[in-house]
Amino acid sequence: MKILVTGGAGFVGSHLCKKLLEQGNEVICLDNFFTGAKKNIEHLITDKNFKLVEHDVENFYDFAVDEIYNLACPAAPIWYQKDPVKTIRTNVLGAINCLELAKKLECRVLQASTSEIYGDPKVRPQTENYWGNVNPIGVRSCYDEGKRCAETLFFDYWREYGVNVKVARIFNTYGPKMATEDGRVVSNFIIQALCGENLTIYGDGSQTRSFCYVDDLVRGLIAMMESENFTGPVNLGNPGEFSMKELAEKVLKLIPQSRSKIIYKDLPADDPKQRKPDISLAKEKLGWDPKINLETGLVKTIDYFKTIIK
Repeated sequence: MKILVTGGAGFVGSHLCKKLLEQGNEVICLDNFFTGAKKNIEHLITDKNFKLVEHDVENFYDFAVDEIYNLACPAAPIWYQKDPVKTIRTNVLGAINCLELAKKLECRVLQASTSEIYGDPKVRPQTENYWGNVNPIGVRSCYDEGKRCAETLFFDYWREYGVNVKVARIFNTYGPKMATEDGRVVSNFIIQALCGENLTIYGDGSQTRSFCYVDDLVRGLIAMMESENFTGPVNLGNPGEFSMKELAEKVLKLIPQSRSKIIYKDLPADDPKQRKPDISLAKEKLGWDPKINLETGLVKTIDYFKTIIK
């Protein structure tokens, strides 16, 4: 198959490109490098089945492909809040452009949505039929509402034009190739511990997240794309739930040479208090569940950061 991955030079996108190539596919990686990095895919450049195209998904593109994975969007608050209008444009115009191409080609298209569409949830765990609790005018809204609008577009193109859409709601994902400067909690804690800096927890540390190792997520995305007669949305994440304090303590335990301590700062506006996916639907429809536990994944991620932090 010939497959297009928008945002293919990003953290998740680069892992997805690698896996698709390993499966014998031709892959076109589309990225404007706003948050993606060429170093993430430089090991793929020599593969004759890999093509890198520098392009912004806000502008229309046209490739003859069999499938489209739409991953293009900054996913860390520090980046999507840097230029919130661009974030919304990436979500909305990016969705329209990939859907228009899918309509033209009559091919499958998968939207990488997010657990952030649930906002600061009032139910636990979060199921796909929960509509969410999102502040539509807050500092995170450019991402949260942008992703919600993208989901709307996907289902409208499905209902109105019969486009073969797939929508996956991705929960917190971590692993090698995470950017050092994107402010995500796993990379933040690991970098701080390796550099001997204090681990910064925002709030009292009781807020929770569920962490999915990137290899598990990629396997879930591919299973979703290959599924028959199933549009989603479907939650893809690890249902293991950990508080920020528990995560910080685990990181320090796995880096025993670190002299770092845990410190606390004010919680940012609209920061969700809990995240825990219900993955019953993914198990039923995709036969998918995560295999890598948090400690195993953290060891792999720590080993990666050790190689890039001097």
